This record gives sequence, C-alpha cells and structure tokens, in this order.
Amino acid sequence: MDQVGNLDLLSLGVTVAAIGILGFIVFLANPKSATNRAFLFFSLVTVIWGIFNYLSYQATNPESILILLRIVIFLGVLHAFSLYVLIKAFPNDSVSFARKTKLIVFPAVALVAILTLTPLVFVKVSQLSSTGVSTVEKGPGIILFVIIIVYLILDSVITLIKKAVRAEKIEKIQYKYILLGIIFTFTFLFLFNFLLPALFDYVRLIPLGAFFFIPFIAFTFYAIFKHHLLSAKVISTELLTFVLAVVSLIEVIISQNVAQIIFRSGVFVLVLGFGILLIKSVLREVAQREKLEILTKELEAANAKLQLADRMKTQFLSFASHQVKSPITVVKDYASLILDGTYGAVPDKVREISQKIKDSSNRMIALVNNLLDLRRLEEGKVEYNFEDFSLTELVKSVADELQTLAKNKNLAFECVTPPDDIKIKGDKEKLRQVFQNLLDNSVKYTETGWIKIVLEAHNEQAIVMVSDSGLGIPADVMPSLFEQFVRGSNETKKILGTGLGLYIARQFMKAHGGDIVASSEGAGKGSKFTVTLKKL
Repeated sequence: MDQVGNLDLLSLGVTVAAIGILGFIVFLANPKSATNRAFLFFSLVTVIWGIFNYLSYQATNPESILILLRIVIFLGVLHAFSLYVLIKAFPNDSVSFARKTKLIVFPAVALVAILTLTPLVFVKVSQLSSTGVSTVEKGPGIILFVIIIVYLILDSVITLIKKAVRAEKIEKIQYKYILLGIIFTFTFLFLFNFLLPALFDYVRLIPLGAFFFIPFIAFTFYAIFKHHLLSAKVISTELLTFVLAVVSLIEVIISQNVAQIIFRSGVFVLVLGFGILLIKSVLREVAQREKLEILTKELEAANAKLQLADRMKTQFLSFASHQVKSPITVVKDYASLILDGTYGAVPDKVREISQKIKDSSNRMIALVNNLLDLRRLEEGKVEYNFEDFSLTELVKSVADELQTLAKNKNLAFECVTPPDDIKIKGDKEKLRQVFQNLLDNSVKYTETGWIKIVLEAHNEQAIVMVSDSGLGIPADVMPSLFEQFVRGSNETKKILGTGLGLYIARQFMKAHGGDIVASSEGAGKGSKFTVTLKKL
C-alpha cells in the first residue's frame, strides 16, 4: 500500500473511531433517552457509510464497484434519515412524529432506500477513468434519491433553527454549536463530493467522505465539554480511548503481512471494545456522584427547613410559656391569700378547693418552667452557678416540700439521709429542680402505697435514690424514657405533664458530671431513679 493509501486509511480510521466512540458515549450516558439512541443510530450509519464509501473507490472490478456504490447511496438515505430523526428528538428523552410524517415521509424513505439497491438508480458501471474513478450510468430513480436527501437535510436544519430560536440559555448555545457542525459538515460534503467532481473532475477527496464529519464531531464535543453535557472525567476517558484506538489503527496500517494485519486489527477492535466499557464504567460513576450531589443538596435543604422549624418551635414555646406563666402565677397567689386567711375565715370546703387550685397552679408553673428550660437548653443559654453546699440539707428541704403532696394522697413518705453531712459542688437550684421533678413524678404516678428518697455516700460518690410503688415503667418505654416529650403508657399520659422533666433532669446532671438512671420491674410494679454525683 502506498503512502497516499496509508494516509487515506488512517484518516478514515481516525474518523470512524471518533464517531463510534462519541456515539456510544452519548448512548451510554442515558440509554433510555430518544436523543441518545438517535445519536447512536446516526453515528453507526455514518461509520458504515464512511467505510463503504472508502471501499467503493478501492475496488477495481466494475461489478464490485456497482454493488458498493448502491450500498453507499442506500446508506446515504439512512444517513440523512438518521440526522432527521436525531434533530426531531434532540434534546428530549422521548420523541413523537406527526401523522403525516408517519404516512408520507417514513414510507418515502423506505421506498427510496430500496430503490437505491436496484438498477432504477444506478444502472451499471460503464468504465473506469484514468483517475481510477468509475463512471456510473444513472437511472430515473436518482431524481427521487436527490429529492428525499435534500428534503431530509433541509427539514433537519430548519427544525434545528426553530428549536434554537425557542430555546433558552444553555440549550440555545448547544443548538448553535450543533447547527454550526451540521452546516460545516454538509458544506464540505457538497463541495468535495459533488461540486468539485462535477465541475473540475477532482475526485481525490471523495473516498474520505467520512472525514468531513469531523466538524460535526468537533462542535458536538465542544458543546458537551464546554457546557457540561458530560463531565470532564468522561471526556478525558473518551480522549484516552480515542488516542489508543488511533495508535492501534496506525499499527494496522504499517503492517507488513497478512498475519500482522489480522493480529493488529484484533488489537484495534479490543481497544475500542474495552475503551467503550471503560467509558461506560466512568459514566456510571459520574451518574452516581451526580445523584449523590443532588441528594446532598436535598438533604441540606431539608436540614435547613428543619432548623427553621425548630427555631420557630422554640420561639413559640418561649412566647406561649411566658404568656401562660403570668396568669397562672396570679391564680396561685390568690389561692395562697385565701389559704393563709388574708381574706378572713373561709369554710373548710373553700380551703380545700383553694389548696387544689394552688397545687394545680404549682404544677402548671412547673410545666411552663420545663418549656422555658428546654428553650434555654436548645439555645445553649443555661447558666450554672456552681458552689459548695450540703447535699444532705438540699435533699431534706425538697423532701419537706413534697411530703405534703404525698400525704394529701395518703401515701407513705420516707426520707433517709446519713448522719454525716454530704457536701458537693454544683448548682443548688438546678439540682433542687432535679429532685423536685423526681419526687413530683413519684407522687403523680403513685395512687396507693409509698414513696421513698434515700441519700447515701459510696467512696467518692453521693447517691440519691427516689423510689415508689406506683405505675412503674413499661419495658418498651425504658430506652426512650429520658428523651423529649416521652410520656410512657396510655395510663400515664392521662396525668398532666409535658414529658420534658426527665430530659431536662438528665441534661442538668450531665452538666454536673453526674448521671441519672431509671429502673423498674415493669408496669404496675413501681419505679426507681438513681442520681449519682461526685462528693467533696
């Protein structure tokens, strides 16, 4: 094979490799897309047409030349039709054709394609010119061939222009580059495959027809790379595959014997095959990464909404708590004035009701305080005043305050403290609130029986245990007992409360470097809470 022949074959091989790789890249990016499938169809027809167009000018036997030329124009019809379908589909995932297109255009394309394989278009090859190019006797069907080709190409260009005019932003730019690619490609084809051979008998470039699709390839590549139709990583992988394919093709061209041609051709095919598989793998990775990025953004947006909702909840709780606390405090104060005789002597029944009003008010104020404490905890605004004080005195003080409530329910109440004073370092009021909450819960959730608070010292620890014979804690509630708004069983939910007391108590204990745990043998078998602190 001479140097010119080698150059022609190399040009064809580079073009075929580029078109084939690009076609499969776009197809594998989204195999279900009508646009991607149409692009692959266009690419494959282009590749096959380029190969047969080249072969038709390498043959020397008139019969072989006639057969190859008929195949070339047959593929030419399919080629124009594939472009027509591609433009109709681009850039959508689905495509639909008008009724007249299905009834007129499709049958016309099929009819002309079949005619190209008969003597009605190319009758015979009459002779070979001095340049090695055959002279073909044409039949009447050639007119239909020209009409259908011109129609399909013009319709494609007009459709693309209309879509470009209606498109916005990035799609308009994509249309512009693809349109430029089509214009350059078909200009070169018309110039070198029709005009120059017809006017000047210059046929040197006709075998390289596929090479003139390089502008379309280049502009499509630019649209993909520049405007992010695919990622740079995919483009890099594609270029690497293309370079390896070209190198393999050069090895085929410079082969010295048939054995080398067969072996190196096999290598060329394998390089293309493995390259396409590699690109498919990269496409899958890129797609997964893009999905992950989308999910991350959606998660961030959802998290922002949750944070906003949390802030609104906190603000609402703060507002509602302050608005509720003031009138309840007034009600409590009036009930206290009645009880202490400020308004004079009242019947025992009134005193009893006033006591109930005061107790209920105290509970309501405690609930409001829990809501306010929750807001401060969530905002990180809880202030602690750590000092040395007697834990023994604090436990006795809280027990004295709560034993009245226990006696009102006829519950046995016992407070056990060691003879030696136990001192700790902590926030006295916060710990008072913890013990008040535990004892108040015991009173609320115990209808009959007893309540007991015990203070002990073990080595370096001070331990406060609050136990009762009340409703107990179901096993399914125990794991979430110290979470926000947990109320336990349906029976316990009937009792006034927010489900915040134990959550706040544990947060206060954590701030003291201590702990609070619960235990119970089950529903109806009482409960026990153990508070652990470091003693001085």
